[in-house]
Amino acid sequence: MPDRPTDGPSDFEAVIEERLLGRPATMGRREISREASVSVQSARKLWHALGFQIVDDEEVMFTEGDLGALIRVADLIRDNDLDEDLVLSMARAFARTSDRLAVWQTQLMAEYLTPAEQEAELGEKDARAVPDRGVAEATASELVDLVDQLEPLMIYVWRRHLTSAITRMLADARDTDHDASAPLRVVGFADLVNFTSLVRRMTERQLATLVQRFEELASDVVASHGGRIIKTVGDEVLFVHVDAAAAAAIGLDLVDAMAEDPLLPDVRVGMAHGKVISRLGDVFGTTVNRASRLTAVTPPGTVFVSDEMARALGTMSGFTMTEQRRRHLRGIGSITPFELARSTGVRRERPWDRHA
Repeated sequence: MPDRPTDGPSDFEAVIEERLLGRPATMGRREISREASVSVQSARKLWHALGFQIVDDEEVMFTEGDLGALIRVADLIRDNDLDEDLVLSMARAFARTSDRLAVWQTQLMAEYLTPAEQEAELGEKDARAVPDRGVAEATASELVDLVDQLEPLMIYVWRRHLTSAITRMLADARDTDHDASAPLRVVGFADLVNFTSLVRRMTERQLATLVQRFEELASDVVASHGGRIIKTVGDEVLFVHVDAAAAAAIGLDLVDAMAEDPLLPDVRVGMAHGKVISRLGDVFGTTVNRASRLTAVTPPGTVFVSDEMARALGTMSGFTMTEQRRRHLRGIGSITPFELARSTGVRRERPWDRHA
């Protein structure tokens, strides 16, 4: 539920809120806690874990939908003998993912609905990401009309990704040669070259378009080879894979894809193979740090891999590895990187073209 402005929502905002949340707010925290048979403190913890602003106990903020969610959480704890802290952690995972998803989809729809002539005008100055009131209201109405179709799609995608996550966990647990708490992964970073200078020359809108294109292209390439994007930070993408050969194909395809896109600068890719620590959807550890530091010394339009990655690739067909001079990586020490290339001049099918 969005924070309410001090002068209250407009009639339009009230209609949008009611269409998305169902019946209007009629309960305060004490009332909703009593109806759900949970303590006020437990209700406050859940509301906070879901990423919403804490309100006074008597302030009328809660709908029948909020009551239903609180009852489901209470049943989840009681019926499955789950620890409250575990359930609250799962709620935080939903909250962080859903918040980013909602903002992302809202911005995409607003950009889609911005008239062409307004786009041209905005391109001539440092335009902000917030649309004008007319586009904002059109965006809200369009998303509300689509929500019943988008909701089952979201559940489907979540179930698919949950299946993949469970499959990876079971595979790691079967690998008795390694510690399942720190499984072996290939970690890769793709970094846009000269991004800082681009930031100084481009308008905010142009920069947003470039970053969006980079994320879309990188996502297509990584997904097409069965990898996972862990996160994107402006000019950089962090991805992982369980298979060295597939990860190598990702690195090379990323370089090709960026080089062939007229909007994007060259990219450099650094990859390392080793144990990783996975927590809250992110990855940590020496392997991640090694890949990051290696990327910083990789020339534009090139893929460097660590010596561990080179050994993991071994004599696999399709790749060549050229030993480079030793580099000293801050916080890592001296390593001997290898430049990765394809062993033939034949261009593979370009998976990103399928989505062009």
